[in-house]
Amino acid sequence: MKKNDIIEAAAAVVPSERQLKWQRLEFYAFMHFGLNTFTGDEWGSGYESPDLFNPEKLNARQWVSVVKAASMRAVILTAKHHDGFCLWPSKYTDYSVKNSPWKNGEGDVVREVSNACREFGLKFGVYLSPWDRHEPTYGTGEPYNRFFRNQLEELLTGYGELFCVWFDGACGEGPNGKKQQYDWEAAYALIRELQPDAVISICGPDVRWCGNEAGVCRKSEWSVVPYYYCDYERALAEKTPVGGKVPRNIRMQALDLGSRKAIRNAGKLIWYPAEVDVSIRKGWFHNPKDDYSVKPLSKLLEIYYNSVGANASLLLNVPPNREGLIGKAEIEILTTLGAQLDIDFNENLAEGSVMTASCCLDQEHCAQMALSDNPDEYWHSGMDPENAELTIDLGDDYDINKVVLQEHIRTGQHIEEFSLFAEIGGKWKKIFEGTIIGYKRICRFEEMRMQYIKLVIKKTRRFATISRFEAY
Repeated sequence: MKKNDIIEAAAAVVPSERQLKWQRLEFYAFMHFGLNTFTGDEWGSGYESPDLFNPEKLNARQWVSVVKAASMRAVILTAKHHDGFCLWPSKYTDYSVKNSPWKNGEGDVVREVSNACREFGLKFGVYLSPWDRHEPTYGTGEPYNRFFRNQLEELLTGYGELFCVWFDGACGEGPNGKKQQYDWEAAYALIRELQPDAVISICGPDVRWCGNEAGVCRKSEWSVVPYYYCDYERALAEKTPVGGKVPRNIRMQALDLGSRKAIRNAGKLIWYPAEVDVSIRKGWFHNPKDDYSVKPLSKLLEIYYNSVGANASLLLNVPPNREGLIGKAEIEILTTLGAQLDIDFNENLAEGSVMTASCCLDQEHCAQMALSDNPDEYWHSGMDPENAELTIDLGDDYDINKVVLQEHIRTGQHIEEFSLFAEIGGKWKKIFEGTIIGYKRICRFEEMRMQYIKLVIKKTRRFATISRFEAY
């Protein structure tokens, strides 16, 4: 594809409505809970006894209240991890809570968490491992795929609205282990039919893994990437060679997925935004020996700003303990995190200011639209701008250390390079330089006193939009 053609194609790629709704959640919780919580393992064998599962003080309302206090907006629960143990009383296996001593086999963790999410106004999603180390039909092809779809349907129909179905790409089967060819398309079709607003994450077409579990994303985290990245995790999950649909030199851990160079020979492009997943402690499941490893506030803030603030969403794992509660250390740090985020974004100093621009498409997309609270109102540069500028007059001098920028991603992701300037002592001083903006970019810099801030957009894919310009 010619250079101009690929840029034209990239500029035309836009998110679905479900992807837009997901992106606006920004920050939400992962909750790894199951037999591994009681064994101390990260990956269970599938042979652990259900008798081990007995979280006598389980309180899903406590879990969700802690998450909400941290400013998170949703919860994803590991309904079934790789060991195959189900946190709901699935009628398709005996390996579930119904054969545990917890609540005399009458309990349903998925129901309790989904109900608590609704009570506290949070979205709810489920993690369902395609790999199942307990189920006898695993590795038999279609018989296991039917089993998997049956369990998936139970989750899709029994617990209200889901915002996400999270499919893990992990598979530990060795050369002599069982190999399962998953029927992904049938699973996707079932989700689209029964939960049409739910995104399908990781081994799915809607949300991609950022490539690591360290809590960092790329300097330039593009949402428009080659389509073959959608096939990458699925190939790994099946232990199939990364070839065919996926070029052999492609890795999800690559530092550049979406630049002009990266997409030059891509062919088909897709809107495939990044999710950063990281645990608040050393492991994904709670283990008392790792209590020392709960991340401090400074680290969680760094992760937040480098994910939510860099065009990705943040999925923070907060695993309940063996009692069925969030631990005291996690409660303290998450409550402090929520309070600090409230302080950091307490007062938008750009509210009520005056914005001017060097160019705009028309009056409906003038500079002032970048300050609108309406997500469907935005500034548009017009086609092929050269160094488009937006300048804000705050009306007075304020001490500022952050500017939040958002593109109107309903029309795509277009900004490739930008700079921020502040008028200091009668001269423009560069305070930040960046590449992508996307859904959200939080630009942090040394605190200084200013009244005028200028955004200079140096490079775009056909045009630029800004739907929010905030200063703190």
